[in-house]
Amino acid sequence: MKITTILFDLDGTLLPMDLDIFIDRYFKALTRRFAAIIKPEQFIKDLYASTMEMIKNNDPEKTNQEVFIEDFFKRVPLKFEEAMPEFDAFYEKDFPKLKDEINLKLEGWKAKELMDVIFDAGYQVVIATNPIFPEAAVKERLRWVGLADYPYKLITSYEIMHFCKPNPNYFKEICEKIGVDPRECLMVGNDMEEDLPASLLGMKTFIVEDFLIDRGTGRFTPDGRGSLMDLYHEIMEKNLIYRK
Repeated sequence: MKITTILFDLDGTLLPMDLDIFIDRYFKALTRRFAAIIKPEQFIKDLYASTMEMIKNNDPEKTNQEVFIEDFFKRVPLKFEEAMPEFDAFYEKDFPKLKDEINLKLEGWKAKELMDVIFDAGYQVVIATNPIFPEAAVKERLRWVGLADYPYKLITSYEIMHFCKPNPNYFKEICEKIGVDPRECLMVGNDMEEDLPASLLGMKTFIVEDFLIDRGTGRFTPDGRGSLMDLYHEIMEKNLIYRK
């Protein structure tokens, strides 16, 4: 079946950065926002635990945001009405500053050129980042690499998604939301364990190796692999096996 839709992971795939560094800086910055009312060590512990609850969620009736809020406010000595404005302020004022703290490898990075080629070729594009962040944080990270203004079919965020990677239901939900057969899709990511389960639905997969994450526990083999530049050249030369 011909590929009509390309799903892109964001962090470490389109956005050239080390995910561990980003998560460390993100947690520290968010902790500073709440340091006056909760001990940093406890805040990080609770934030991590509630994030893991989102990732484990398999309830189609609850968005990831709902799962996070329900779990997080059971753990912390904060009231929802007081804390949520602080979260909103963090993503508006503090989160954009992380760009200067995470050592982005932007020199020679061809993500924008790749996206131009893909849209010119008529593909639909989904930003299929793990939906543990609000939409504002996803769009901000897209801005960091000059990719915020493309007409994406969908951007996954915790407000609208009910599952996370590596749950196959995450990929299924994307297809349902945009009305495509999974066999029409190519999933492009850098995480062997989180992105390749898309193949369970019949999606083709491509692993970007520039910032490869391989914990050695994956059980899937990608249909293609290489650098982001390799993918760019394959599409430019129209040699993609994914068209078959």
